[in-house]
Amino acid sequence: MLSLIFRSGPFAPYLSATTYTVAPQLKPLVPGLVSKADAVIVDLKRPFLCRESLQGQAAQSGPVVTAGLNVASRVRYAHSDIKVPDFSDYRRQGVQDPRKSSQDSADVRRGFSYLITGTTAVVGAYAAKNLVSQFISSMSASADVLALSKIEVKLSEIPEGKNATFKWRGKPLFIRHRSPKEIETEQAVTLAELRDPELDADRVKDPQWMIVIGVCTHLGCVPISNAGDYGGYYCPCHGSHYDSSGRIRKGPAPQNLEVPPYEFINEDLVVVG
Repeated sequence: MLSLIFRSGPFAPYLSATTYTVAPQLKPLVPGLVSKADAVIVDLKRPFLCRESLQGQAAQSGPVVTAGLNVASRVRYAHSDIKVPDFSDYRRQGVQDPRKSSQDSADVRRGFSYLITGTTAVVGAYAAKNLVSQFISSMSASADVLALSKIEVKLSEIPEGKNATFKWRGKPLFIRHRSPKEIETEQAVTLAELRDPELDADRVKDPQWMIVIGVCTHLGCVPISNAGDYGGYYCPCHGSHYDSSGRIRKGPAPQNLEVPPYEFINEDLVVVG
C-alpha cells in the first residue's frame, strides 16, 4: 500500500528519477569513482538539465556527470592517455625555452634576414642588368653591318681637281681633291651670298679634300660632280647647283650637301664613319 502511494503520489517523479540506472555508452578508460570532495550540483531552477564537472572545469580528463529530474543520469568519460607531440627538433635554438619570448631572438634572425634580402637584391639587379643588355644588343646592328659602317680611302689614288665616288652605308660618297684655285674661290665666298650660310673652313678638315654625301637635299637625287654653274655638283632632276664646297648656290635644294664624320689617319689615308 505504501509502495503504491509512493509510486502514484506527488513524489512519484522524484522517486522514478533515482531508481533508474543507465550504463555508460563508452568503455571507461579510468575508473568512474567519485570522491567525497566531488559533488554533483543540481540546479533546482533548471530541473531538466544540469551538467557539472567533477573538478569544476571542462572535461579535459576524467568523467563528467550529467543529472536532472525526469531525465536519465549519464556519465561521460574522456581520454586521459593522449600525449602532446614534441616539436623541439623542428624549432630554432633561440625559441627552445618555453619561458622565453620568441621576440628575444629577433635580433639574431633580423641580421640573417637582412643578409638574405640584400644578397637576393644584388643578384636580381645583376640578372636584370644582363637581361636588359642582351635585349638592347639584340636590336643593334650585326657584325657585317658594322663592318660596312666605315670605309678607308687612299687619297693618293684621287688626282687633283677630280672627284671620286664611293659607296658608304648604301649612299654615294664624294671625295674631291680640290686645286689651290678652287680653295681660294670657295674661301672668298661671303655668307650673305649663301642660302644655307656656312663657311668653307667649317666644312673641311684639310682644304685640299672635300668629303660630302652625294645625295641632293631637295628630293634625294644623286648630283653630277664637276658640273653646274659653280663647277661643283649639279642635280639634273630639278636643277640644283652646288659649289666645290658642296654648298647650295642655285635651285630648289634648301640645304648644303651633308658632310659625314671622317678622320685622317695619315696624309694618304682617310677613314669615313
